[in-house]
Amino acid sequence: MASVNKASLREEFAALKGQFEQHCAKGEVSAELRALVEALLLLFELLMAVFLEKTTPKTSRNSGVPPSQTGQDGEDPTTPKPRTTAKGRNPTHNRSDNTRTIETLTTLPLEHCAHCGTDLGDAPCQGHERRTRIDIVFEKVIEHVEAEIKDCPHCGERTKAAFPSHMPGPLQYGLGLRAFVLNLLVAQMVSLKRVQQLLNSLIGQVLSQATLLGYVLQLHRALERWEQEAIDALLKQPTLHVDETSVRVDRARQWIHVYAGGEITLKCLHPKRGLEAIEAINLIPRYGGVIIHDCWASYLSYDHCGHGLCGSHLTRELTFVIEANNYRWAARMKRLLLETRKQVANSTHKCLSADEYLKLTKRYRVILARGAKELPPIPPRQEGKRGRVAKSDAHNLWERLARYEAAVLLFAKRPEVAFTNNRAERDLRMSKVKQKVSGCFRTRQYAAAYCRISSYLQTMAYRGYNPLVAIQMALSGELYAGGGE
Repeated sequence: MASVNKASLREEFAALKGQFEQHCAKGEVSAELRALVEALLLLFELLMAVFLEKTTPKTSRNSGVPPSQTGQDGEDPTTPKPRTTAKGRNPTHNRSDNTRTIETLTTLPLEHCAHCGTDLGDAPCQGHERRTRIDIVFEKVIEHVEAEIKDCPHCGERTKAAFPSHMPGPLQYGLGLRAFVLNLLVAQMVSLKRVQQLLNSLIGQVLSQATLLGYVLQLHRALERWEQEAIDALLKQPTLHVDETSVRVDRARQWIHVYAGGEITLKCLHPKRGLEAIEAINLIPRYGGVIIHDCWASYLSYDHCGHGLCGSHLTRELTFVIEANNYRWAARMKRLLLETRKQVANSTHKCLSADEYLKLTKRYRVILARGAKELPPIPPRQEGKRGRVAKSDAHNLWERLARYEAAVLLFAKRPEVAFTNNRAERDLRMSKVKQKVSGCFRTRQYAAAYCRISSYLQTMAYRGYNPLVAIQMALSGELYAGGGE
């Protein structure tokens, strides 16, 4: 062959295989030679499938590789475009208590005509044209409280007036400054040193890193009750998005596990990733709804709850199989999933009717049946060999789609089940950004504090709260006084 590519390699193989079958049909090949050549053809077909997968690069379009590790950004024309008609969350427009708006209006009088110079002082005004300028003026507020000290004329003892409860020491910083610091450290992912520099620019004072970290632990303790209430609320949700990601803590790898449902996001830290961590967190073992995930075996081991598989993961893997092997069944399966997702999104009840779901399952199984014929057969395990039989990515994906059919198509049957697990991945994404922006955590204590605080801020953001307002609500106790809202 003059040039070898994926298409020409498969065409040449199919042609040679067809010629051999013709010779066999004419009786020109002995039984022993036929068995030997068929074994060689099977082996070559398996090697060709593995070779094509190995030479196909994995990117964020066809696998779980993040975009940051992809060499060059590209756009997959088969990937559905994000919808821009979503309403999104309605913000409450609440501002923090230590901010105010000073608004002035100045009217510019018109005395003379710009064209002929006529006096316009008595002419009626026909309208106004407004121009606006918005600026920020930072203001440092210092409040001194002096307590009187008096000697009692009756007993002679000296007495001092009681200070307010929010001023327990000689010097303290208000809720506004603490909320500003915590917002920078947790939500904006600014490093400790840069927060110190920014505060010095604003108020002319340098706060020690110990003071800043003390604010983190203070908010962490204040949110302990909120975390328990969030767990109880998550257990009542009909669906739960779950995922996990690694994080560096004291130069060692630990894992952040996220549980998201409704308007609640909860992130928990654990040294392990699998069943040990899930049992220690003890949320999934008590949950009876549907968990949506990326088909990880540790989640699938819990059969007391329902399972929904992420459609984005499946379509990306199908894209890789299409690019690597050009299997028709993979293209048909990807088209079926994307068409069904669109059909469900456009339906009134956000799910398919019983007849529509029955047709969907029939098409699904027909595609898999044709895929079984298109995939090369797996050779039997040799005698004396132990362990799993090595399979290609296409084989593994086909088996997963066949085994977990109900979980793959659950989004079309139940309206509360989403097509993707993007909610959990979106809630975890900022944890990876934090590592790149401000580094890892020095101790596990502050890593756990980050998980709890960021969970609270993301939850309040879903409810439309300003992060500065949310932090002040937690520090002041107003969060619980208002019934947790």
